[in-house]
Amino acid sequence: MSSFVIITDSSADLSAELLKQYNVESLPLAVTLEGQEPRPNNEIDTKEFYAFLRSKKGAKTSAVAMEHFKEFFRPYLEQGKDVLYLGFSSGLSNTYNAGRIAAKELSEEYPERTVAAVDTLCASLGQGLLVYHAAKKRDAGASLEEVRAWVEENKLHLVHLFTVDDLFFLKRGGRVSAVTAVAGSALGIKPIMHVDNEGHLVKIGIKRGRRASLDELCSRMKELAFNPAEQTVFISHGDCEEDAKYLADRIRETMGVKEILIDYVGPVIGAHSGPGTMALFFLGKER
Repeated sequence: MSSFVIITDSSADLSAELLKQYNVESLPLAVTLEGQEPRPNNEIDTKEFYAFLRSKKGAKTSAVAMEHFKEFFRPYLEQGKDVLYLGFSSGLSNTYNAGRIAAKELSEEYPERTVAAVDTLCASLGQGLLVYHAAKKRDAGASLEEVRAWVEENKLHLVHLFTVDDLFFLKRGGRVSAVTAVAGSALGIKPIMHVDNEGHLVKIGIKRGRRASLDELCSRMKELAFNPAEQTVFISHGDCEEDAKYLADRIRETMGVKEILIDYVGPVIGAHSGPGTMALFFLGKER
């Protein structure tokens, strides 16, 4: 059985340390900070990025070109390895579609190799958590086809729960209206959102006050998660680590979860969600 490489993209928000630990490759997406040239997001310091956003300057992202994917995949095929690409939700970006087309064209160019692409319908560390499980299965001896099948079967069980502290970033991205942003900010309203089965970010509730919104994420996890104490849970944050630690402590106290990884929402997602974003990811009965 030939070896295969798992490739994702940097919207998965996996740190360089985790990528190395689990032998996963990540294609960097570009981020453009207002007044600057586009840069790969892994060349942007995350804390400086959030300080930039707090200074009321904007950032934008763009999908990766298909040819860029081909350039990234090709060296592994030349080494005799098969490729499994686990991509950013097609409901949020055209990035996956470019990767899918690249995989199809390279499959024709290298007929002896397998080049497969999966639309994870996930984002941030939700995508990262799915990649993490895929890598562990590969390292336990699963074949590319077995890993791909597991991802397809389980991706709609990867629950994403989000809240944000500043509605104006969602307004800028067209997720909420200007009226909602102004009124919500004045009243301390915090939306509760998730990524649905089509991979879109949608609002599913509201809470008044930051602490109440964090407690709501924990409550919804208690309702949805299966065997939470036996899971690895990921939390990502928009430069608000103390809030992330509070949420992690609540989850440990409420559900006995032992392994929780906390990391940043990276620039690709953070450009749209803003500072103060809090996101929780786990496997559940449904999204």
